[in-house]
Amino acid sequence: MMNKDNRNDKIRKIAKKGLTFSLCAVLAGGLAAGSFEGVNKLAGWSGATTVEAASNKDETTLTYAKSEKKDSDASDSKSDTGKDTGSTAKGSLDVSEIVSEALPSIVSITTKSVQEVQNYFGMYGMYGYAPQQQEQEVEGSGSGIIVGKNDDELLIATNYHVVEGADTLSVAFTDGNAVEASVKGFDEERDLAVVSVSLDDVEDDTMDAISIANIGSSDDLKVGEQVVAIGNALGYGQSVTTGIVSAKNRRMDSDNNTVTDGSDDSSDGVNLIQTDAAINPGNSGGALLNMEGEVVGINSAKLASTEVEGMGYAIAISDVTDILQNLMNETSRDKLDDSEHGVLGIEGSSVSSEAVQMYGIPAGVFVKKVTEGGAADKAGLKANSVITEFNGKAVSSIDQLSEYLSYYEPDEEVELTVQVPHGTSYKEETVKVTLDENTDADDSDDNDKDSKKSKKDSKKSSKDADEDVDEDTDSEDSMDSDDTEESENPFIQYFENQGFFR
Repeated sequence: MMNKDNRNDKIRKIAKKGLTFSLCAVLAGGLAAGSFEGVNKLAGWSGATTVEAASNKDETTLTYAKSEKKDSDASDSKSDTGKDTGSTAKGSLDVSEIVSEALPSIVSITTKSVQEVQNYFGMYGMYGYAPQQQEQEVEGSGSGIIVGKNDDELLIATNYHVVEGADTLSVAFTDGNAVEASVKGFDEERDLAVVSVSLDDVEDDTMDAISIANIGSSDDLKVGEQVVAIGNALGYGQSVTTGIVSAKNRRMDSDNNTVTDGSDDSSDGVNLIQTDAAINPGNSGGALLNMEGEVVGINSAKLASTEVEGMGYAIAISDVTDILQNLMNETSRDKLDDSEHGVLGIEGSSVSSEAVQMYGIPAGVFVKKVTEGGAADKAGLKANSVITEFNGKAVSSIDQLSEYLSYYEPDEEVELTVQVPHGTSYKEETVKVTLDENTDADDSDDNDKDSKKSKKDSKKSSKDADEDVDEDTDSEDSMDSDDTEESENPFIQYFENQGFFR
């Protein structure tokens, strides 16, 4: 039998480690492990029975709780409800009242995506033959919160991992009506996304039944305070769980696989609220509410560990309101087919974490080759550079860069932040690129397909490209483009051979 001291030692050891967790979107027929590709939304409660447009016609804004308005009387510590905003006994609403008011602002999200799977029974249906790649349509579900409305659209916030990779999105409102949705903006690093629904697609009865969420303050939460979680658990429809704030200032790292203590403000990653309210697959993107019915968090993840009970997490709303505000005012976009979206005209690879830690290479996409006369070449992008941002959003891998590009058409201009080798360090530059057409969507050298190539294919294409350059040495233009197009740096070749560029 374990004595109390030994048990406490074990708990302390567990607490010191980053604990792995799974993101809470659900696949049809089973639970999603790790990150899931689904659809989108986020919201809370406005206290109104109908949706109203934001007062600022030029910019759509979030709806804050009265106690959160920045122009409120600083000398008055009470909200218009007469409750002390700093009190630990917030609000007089019970759970049933909170749910009744909040449900009109919560939506269910359904996503569909096509994923490549391996058929291990081979070409002839017999086990033992080489596995064949097959495409399979996968359906997923998540939750969302209605956070705003402009002249043309209803805006819904959710987790990025809910909409990631989704080819089509649909949103079901509290009255059961479902409509198609488009991605308006997303931030993968913080696991946030905003999707839009055209007002023309929403029936009048549905508009009367829904409301915009009221945004509260996660900063004012106290450990031990009661909270309510609402979401589309397991894709069965909206359900409610309750619990308390177990801890604040937890941090989720950029790889979405560990949670650590971030109370010293020195940790990177998304600021999370830990709660013992059950947050199950499908809850992602749903609302974590305080006892005044205000959104204080966006349900995001549930810790999965054999050593401890499951722990729920929500993104602290006060840390991401500015980001949500920006995403709400981006241009709504639908995901495009490979043959329809624009391309940069590069061959690139993801910079591994080992290369970042050991050699100080910036995290992002290493540009191995720039296609002569292509979009990136015309914009002045050089080989050996590292792309770190796309239109202001962090780029950590070739897959992520490809995902960004899949929403942009040819001839659209995008802005890249790149780190250019400068002596023993790197210099940051900004490059504006007008995207090219994807003339051959199946070309293995196209940057949008690079993430699907094996290392062997990547090395072969590099060798073929070297031979092509050798054949063109008589052309002055080709010799000039050689320095621009492809890296011949022996150190870079060494890094590639070591698997630092993936």
